[in-house]
Amino acid sequence: MPQCRDVIVVGASAGGVESLRSLLAALPADLPATVLVVLHMPAGGSSALSAILNRVSLLPVHPARHGTPLRHGHVHAAVPDHHLLLIDGVMALSKGPTENGHRPAVDALFRSAARAVGSRAIGVVLSGTLDDGAAGLLSIVARGGAAVVQDPGDAVYPGMPESALRAVPTATVAPIAKLADVLAALVGEPVDDVLSADMSDADLIEAEIAEQGLPEGGLEMTTMGEPSGYTCPDCDGALIAVPDTRRYRCRVGHAWTEEALSTQKDAQLERALWTALRTLDEKISLGRRLERTAEERGSRLVARRYAASVAEALNAADVLRQFIRDDVLIDEEPVP
Repeated sequence: MPQCRDVIVVGASAGGVESLRSLLAALPADLPATVLVVLHMPAGGSSALSAILNRVSLLPVHPARHGTPLRHGHVHAAVPDHHLLLIDGVMALSKGPTENGHRPAVDALFRSAARAVGSRAIGVVLSGTLDDGAAGLLSIVARGGAAVVQDPGDAVYPGMPESALRAVPTATVAPIAKLADVLAALVGEPVDDVLSADMSDADLIEAEIAEQGLPEGGLEMTTMGEPSGYTCPDCDGALIAVPDTRRYRCRVGHAWTEEALSTQKDAQLERALWTALRTLDEKISLGRRLERTAEERGSRLVARRYAASVAEALNAADVLRQFIRDDVLIDEEPVP
């Protein structure tokens, strides 16, 4: 007997709260599907996402809980510092390694849905920066699922929708005001063979890492691919290039896409520059103190040596300040 599309997985990041509010406010109360939502959020503390969405949603919204079965007509929102996954027909919360620095991560949810329910899944990518969700959406489509993307021109931050469309150009695109109608039309579509297409070996390994963490001893460097020559921003370990993708994993499991890795390297460089500037300022202050002490003791040669060191550090600090002030690494847009 044919089954139907009845599992909607939604991913959002910056600007995603408003998109989620608009989407859930328009979904019908009798929607014959389960909705699972991941919004990137800080690891610490609690999240008010469920309460925020409950105020506008016709469907009840719950914080995701480990072991909860799927129920049509209900929305389950990820909680901080846990991946929200779908395993054997129930929700699971995992402390697996971060992906692009996030836990919960959109790709982890999407990949698990592709593995668990195949073509019954509908993946939805909403507003956000960078390319989170693109790889997971591709996994869903490869298993026969459906892909829906918020129109980038309608999103507060178009990065995630644009990246999703580059990965899955066949995805249905609509502004947020129309997405509920798109999903209502997709839900209930019959699918003949739910798990007809096999997942790639890399996707299976990544799904298992999110679910179970890494085996004792970590990820073997040749399990998923070859060393990339890059290091992980989270742990400074060597990154493995995942074959046939633009993604990387380190030995302890942290995952990065090329775009997220580049952005994180920019942040690392900026921190290093500020650290260098602070160190130079401290060297200048200490050098001046030593110069004064030498002068008080009548050691003019030593004082001149310290004065020369201070002048050199001042010049380096001025150059570094100008570089930091002018360089594109300093993003003057507000942080989402």
